[in-house]
Amino acid sequence: MKKFFANKWVKFGLVSFIYLLFIIWTQNWWLILGFAIIYDLYISQKVHWAFWKKKGVDKQSKTVEWVDALIFAAVAATLIRLFFIEAFTIPTSSMEKSLLVGDYLFVSKLSYGPKMPNTPLSVPFTHHTMPFTQNTKSYLEWIKWPYHRLAGFGSVKNNDVVVFNFPEGDTVCLNAQSSSYYQLVREFGRDCVNNDYVVVNQTGQKHQGYFGKVISRPVDKRENYIKRCVAIAGDSIQIIDGQAYINGKPQEKIGDRQYKYFVVTDGSMINPQLFDDLGISVEDRNDCRRFDPDLLEVIPELKGENPQNVFVYPLVEENVEKIKAIKFVKKVVRIVRPKDYRETYIFPHNERYRWNEDNFGPLYVPKKGDKIAITTENLPLYRRCIEAYEGNSVSVNGEEVIINGHPADSYTFQMDYYFMMGDSRHNSADSRFWGFVPEDHIVGKALFIWYSTDKDKSFPGSIRWSRILKGID
Repeated sequence: MKKFFANKWVKFGLVSFIYLLFIIWTQNWWLILGFAIIYDLYISQKVHWAFWKKKGVDKQSKTVEWVDALIFAAVAATLIRLFFIEAFTIPTSSMEKSLLVGDYLFVSKLSYGPKMPNTPLSVPFTHHTMPFTQNTKSYLEWIKWPYHRLAGFGSVKNNDVVVFNFPEGDTVCLNAQSSSYYQLVREFGRDCVNNDYVVVNQTGQKHQGYFGKVISRPVDKRENYIKRCVAIAGDSIQIIDGQAYINGKPQEKIGDRQYKYFVVTDGSMINPQLFDDLGISVEDRNDCRRFDPDLLEVIPELKGENPQNVFVYPLVEENVEKIKAIKFVKKVVRIVRPKDYRETYIFPHNERYRWNEDNFGPLYVPKKGDKIAITTENLPLYRRCIEAYEGNSVSVNGEEVIINGHPADSYTFQMDYYFMMGDSRHNSADSRFWGFVPEDHIVGKALFIWYSTDKDKSFPGSIRWSRILKGID
């Protein structure tokens, strides 16, 4: 048997068969040209492909062996990362307590099918920026491939924890990359953002260099986000008093969902040890005074309370009772913004829609092939899908919607869309803020945590042993 598999024709046949399956999977027929290379590697041996090795030498030097091993490891890791599984880390608290800051995850590309890169000319093991630099791109756009996803094990399902490219990450201010360019434009004005200045006082004095250079990024080089898919294509979603309803039914209770609560005391401060016991991070403790003061007037239970005695903390339900048990705590009230209390940063950023984080919708999530009536009233909900994600020109003439130069009263969607939300409902910039996630932005499904560390503690006490190899609900 060993002699059989050592035969060069057998090796050629096995490798060619595996390579053929790969071509069928990718449906990239240009790869057929690769058979010529395989034939030369195993049969004709006319070209010295491993140019770093000395030809005709049985024993290579240690340096060559190391180079050989490194090249093999780099190629293998690149293929695994591209087609099978990739490691990610959790940088923000938007998914707490299901996922914690400092969790390291493996994300499956096969769950929904690997997405072929839009920009194949890229430095391996980098995302959009070169290591040890601030703004140096790690990719070239000389070659641009259209969206193509290979066959996978399934599709995105309700309540999946999904990694995706940030939809509003197509445009970025280099000095403010953590903020959405479009939200910055809404706050400061397009002229300020594009010309990199802010007006710092009432005299009109301009401060240059606040936003930095404005650049664009292809889909696969936009920031990676991780959220829970609350609604899939074809669903309708509505949020009533913080509770999400999918197709009229309450969202399934899954994961460790948390909300922010107003904690009203007699002026006393809570013991920091309790924060440790409740898993409230140092960052959340420092931000306990950051809240919209108008909420104290619109939430009935808080009217008349002294703002100096009011704190805000993110809590899961079981921790609410522990806070209430503290003697000097007068009341604990979950933040629920009332209906018709409009927050301007909430999608679709239009005065017709008086939506907020806790009362949102109803909103239909488009499905590929859906033909939806389009009017000037509902255009703000779907304009970015039609224009930015599916490449059409859109304008409005009075009460008439113009798509690609022609009057339109309907539109047929070319992709599936998804509505994503964080499990930390009051600490998550998600689809409530910037709308739908197109299917071509989906990266993969979060599988399990392979390592976890607490940034508020020092090593080795920072290792969260109970989370290592923990599955993700």
